[in-house]
Amino acid sequence: MSNALERLRSKLTGRDDEVVEASFNDYQLSSELLKAINLLGFTSPTPVQAQVIPAVLKQKDIIVKSQTGSGKTAAYAIPICELVDWEENKPQALIVTPTRELAIQVKEDVFNIGRFKRLKVSAVYGKSPLTYQIKELKQKTHVVVGTPGRIIDHLERGTLDTSQIKYLVIDEADKMLDMGFIEPIETIITSLSKKRVTLLLSATMPKDIEVLCNKYLKEPIYAEIAEQNPVIDRISQERYTVDRQDKLKLLSDITIVENPDSCIIFCNTKQTVDEVYQGLQKLKYTCEKIHGGMEQRDRLRVMNDFKLGSFRYLVATDVAARGIDVEDISLVINYDLPLDSEIYVHRIGRTGRQNKQGKAITFVTRYENKFLAAIHQYIGKEIPLKERPERETVSDSQQEFEEKTKAIPEMKATKGAELSKEILKLHINAGKKTKMRPVDIVGTLCSIPGMTAADIGIINIRDISTFVEILNNKGKFVLEELQKTPIKGRLRKVSKAER
Repeated sequence: MSNALERLRSKLTGRDDEVVEASFNDYQLSSELLKAINLLGFTSPTPVQAQVIPAVLKQKDIIVKSQTGSGKTAAYAIPICELVDWEENKPQALIVTPTRELAIQVKEDVFNIGRFKRLKVSAVYGKSPLTYQIKELKQKTHVVVGTPGRIIDHLERGTLDTSQIKYLVIDEADKMLDMGFIEPIETIITSLSKKRVTLLLSATMPKDIEVLCNKYLKEPIYAEIAEQNPVIDRISQERYTVDRQDKLKLLSDITIVENPDSCIIFCNTKQTVDEVYQGLQKLKYTCEKIHGGMEQRDRLRVMNDFKLGSFRYLVATDVAARGIDVEDISLVINYDLPLDSEIYVHRIGRTGRQNKQGKAITFVTRYENKFLAAIHQYIGKEIPLKERPERETVSDSQQEFEEKTKAIPEMKATKGAELSKEILKLHINAGKKTKMRPVDIVGTLCSIPGMTAADIGIINIRDISTFVEILNNKGKFVLEELQKTPIKGRLRKVSKAER
């Protein structure tokens, strides 16, 4: 540990124990943010939020060492949403993430927190149309979330204006290091004004990350958050010794006996994912698959459907293991033993979220003992070895399993469902090609009796369409009024926007 970070660490030793039970009301946040925070179900700040929120509000650089699932995204999203100026059209905050999946999730989280402040959040990442991203960035944008490669693409093309960036977040910095992104991160940092607040978040603090912190952060606060209830302790772990050719049969027996409401089955390769997925389909499981060989839109669809509970079993490579927040996963199965101990922890951490109890089962072949030993050393204990379920046990569980398989899954509410209850998104069949402007939409809406600017949410004008959110339960009324109210001199076709 460098001297600078060591001094910061020593200053903060014991701080977790001294944090008084805080409330989001303590931070003098705007009513719009407090409303969103309440509807998102945040009751009181987590330890990481209690340290990060006040530091960023005071415009301090901060280094955060904290495990996944600790509430890190909201820790930086809340103060950034509070501090950005809605009137400014150029991006004011840049959040860098290692993966496309995490970029999409962070965008959703920031958008939800800034929903009632009407903040525009854009996500830029690879394997997504560059032209669409360029068009989006030309419009008013408050926060940009993206992966290093695509951010640099936009910087080189001049399509991402960083002149007003006041807040930089480097999320999951250790993952960036593992993926070889440190040099691109430095390229991004040097493109920004030095007059900024920088946040760096990491689960671990390897030497190269320390060097990055010493080089680019100004007198940072160092916050190391010790988990009150570590994920390893919240998750019941078991392992089974199995021959490779017998894995699918064991998987079938285990899932029949466990009968989970939702389950992720992790494999090491795309080929194994495809094989397991096909095997489960033949057994009539409600399942989907996700791996890096799939189109981005298909991966997004699968993850969204899994979050909603449309199917019970997701077969996945590690593309889904880090940074994806799906609530209430009751079981994780390592069909293949991960060859990296840290990946094991990230995989099983998909269950046991939000201090809930979870369960993880791992299949181990006779040739994988050295990898298993490394995992035992890493987690500080041995995973109990279990005998595979007896045929009678599987048979006794079969009927209940089949009943659940045939039942229609209970759909889960999305994270922002409560936020959306009083918001209706409208589609107007006119856009840039008909020279539609935000002022035209706002002027028309405010001419409707009972409507004010405070009732108008985010406006997104595309080439031939415009989308506008109507807040405060006024959507249905406004939709009816717009059937007879001209917009920019003529009646337009206005309808409820599709999902």
